[in-house]
Amino acid sequence: MKFSFNISSLAILFISSFSFSQNYEAKVDSLMKLMTLQEKIGQTVMYGGSWDQTGPIIGTNNGKYIREGNMGAMLNAFTVKGTYDLQKVAVEETRLGIPLLFGYDVIHGHRTIFPINLGMSASWDLKMIEESSRIAAEEASAEGLHWTFAPMVDIARDPRWGRVSEGAGEDVYLVSQIAKAYVKGFQGDDLSKHNTILACAKHFVGYGAAQAGRDYHTVNMDEGELRNVYLPPFKATVDVGVETFMSAFNELNGVPTSGNKFTLRDILQDEWGFKGFVVSDYTSINEMIPHGFAKDSLDAARIGMNTGVDMDMMGSVYRKYLKKLAEQGKVDETTINEACRRILLAKFKLGLFDDPYRYIDKKRETETKYKPEFLAKAREIAAASSVLLQNKDQVLPFSKSTKSIAFIGPMVKDEYDILGNWAAQGDRKGQAVSVFEGVSEYLKSHQMLYAKGCDILNDDESGFSEAINISKKADVIVLVMGEGHHMSGEAASRTNLKIPGIQPKLIETIREANPNKKIVLVLMNGRPINLSDEVNLVDSILEVWFPGTMGGAGVADVLFGTHNPSGKLTVTFPRNVGQVPIYYNMKNTGRPIPDNNPTEDYKSNYIDSPNSPLFVFGHGLSYTTFKYSDLELSSSTLRFTGEIKASATISNTGNRGGHEIVQLYIHDKVGSVTRPVKELKGFQKIFLKKGESKVVNFTITAEDLKFYNSEGNYTVEPGEFEIAITPSSDFKFKHTFTLE
Repeated sequence: MKFSFNISSLAILFISSFSFSQNYEAKVDSLMKLMTLQEKIGQTVMYGGSWDQTGPIIGTNNGKYIREGNMGAMLNAFTVKGTYDLQKVAVEETRLGIPLLFGYDVIHGHRTIFPINLGMSASWDLKMIEESSRIAAEEASAEGLHWTFAPMVDIARDPRWGRVSEGAGEDVYLVSQIAKAYVKGFQGDDLSKHNTILACAKHFVGYGAAQAGRDYHTVNMDEGELRNVYLPPFKATVDVGVETFMSAFNELNGVPTSGNKFTLRDILQDEWGFKGFVVSDYTSINEMIPHGFAKDSLDAARIGMNTGVDMDMMGSVYRKYLKKLAEQGKVDETTINEACRRILLAKFKLGLFDDPYRYIDKKRETETKYKPEFLAKAREIAAASSVLLQNKDQVLPFSKSTKSIAFIGPMVKDEYDILGNWAAQGDRKGQAVSVFEGVSEYLKSHQMLYAKGCDILNDDESGFSEAINISKKADVIVLVMGEGHHMSGEAASRTNLKIPGIQPKLIETIREANPNKKIVLVLMNGRPINLSDEVNLVDSILEVWFPGTMGGAGVADVLFGTHNPSGKLTVTFPRNVGQVPIYYNMKNTGRPIPDNNPTEDYKSNYIDSPNSPLFVFGHGLSYTTFKYSDLELSSSTLRFTGEIKASATISNTGNRGGHEIVQLYIHDKVGSVTRPVKELKGFQKIFLKKGESKVVNFTITAEDLKFYNSEGNYTVEPGEFEIAITPSSDFKFKHTFTLE
């Protein structure tokens, strides 16, 4: 059913005064001439509905504020019925009838939940990632939503930080490419279509570098690291037209990011030319007070608006204090006008002034969620996101003819945690497919033995005996274990990166009871896990992250070989928490460990652990094998205005077809500032049939080699560069070219 609407006479006069062809900017300017200062301030205010809670509760009176024109947007309000009732108040019971903007954390799906973002990044499949956000936009917009607080494009190099699960990992180039894919999927090619939603690049900026991996904590870095590592993914979203940004919780070099003129005004607006609007993270403007940067709420409102935060999420400080600040001359009214203009422009682009109820259609809501094709895509992505970390003696894939398989662990039949954190409106009780349910498509009931064994966190070992008994009856054993969904995500930092609770003890117990039996460990988690013990206790390890609504089916497809695993890590897995932070493109030291003498004294190493991680960035096994050969460069010299081509032959030398993710790395050997030991500069995901070979080509220009130097200039310097085309970041360079 569709909804009709009535709007105020002033709004009718405003809308009818323009032809369809006139630009949005002119319409915004004309509307603002009708608005009072208080109504303009109202557009900068966001409060939350009661549908969901994503932060500390702050009291609101939504109906009153909407009627007074003191609210421009809402979060955590969705469904056709809910958004219609609220929009009706805004459009029919206010002086100007300005529609509300409804936003929600649609992070890795809305109803149909895909693998967590860190998991999806492991697919290295930009088309697939864009498809996932397109489906999320379809479902979210069908429930009245206009805006998602995604993608999170923070570089994350510390697995203790819980929000590593929401991003695409540690590499600048890869995160930037994935960020663009998400924005394209959410926003589509025309925002005026009713199945598109605004994307929001978050958290601006440096949030992933919080000290000690503790959420909301302090961040300190020089401008070189900021520009070379943490800013590029945000710039990538601006380049593809992202409509909104979100300021972060952290301070950056002594200045909270919601009050940081350097990042919000100087870089985002002036340098990059961003024309969309900036929303604070949940009460982050208020939090400048405990940071010690604002003396009170009045001061926080002043700093936030003057700095460039256009909308106050849940903080109330703009509603309460902006008018007073304008009257005192502490906030120029033109600054408020500009914030209001940016917000109104987004509403025009969405078509909300043409039809405030255009996203509100009960028939579309019913027909859109959990479409069969959406679920099929979720299953495909769950399989493609899985990373085969270890596969001794080719234990995987299983055969359907296996007599019996023991499934043991607290996550075998789980339909709740499997969706992961930030699962929006995913159904954790009825729609989600568990691993046990997914495997049941392949095996008959008499082949499947099951024991929970233990809980994720509870120390009760009473289930161990049943687990041991069925493990002894089975031909092979599958352990399905990991974190609870609440153990990663916001406010979920950990100092212990081991599999939690007594699950490691159960693994050890099962191995002791079955010293010669093949054991497969299936892991669900939202961060890199310390598996230094488990690699010696089990034969195969399949990292499936939190795989989402169709996760169990996707995992089963990998276990039984319907899908040949091709996922590769986008984060480094440490041997222990003492190595953290650890990532593949660190810089060298003046005393690197020599290749020919790794135990040489007085070098940059540990006395109780190797420097190397357990699993490197880019690692991931397949059920087939690939050979890399014949790396060739079209020239040994690259001119500043020219290009060279690098190619390598990739051959499938195994017994089945499979995808391979081919990675290009470059090292700038000498620079005016030191450069990382290697940097990803390109990748291609290819499919090779059994016995097939393909030549993979990459084009390199001087632009690919640029970086910010010590003077803040984005430049490239002549010199020698090393280059490699490889299956992972674990390699030694053998080829060079010269830029001149």
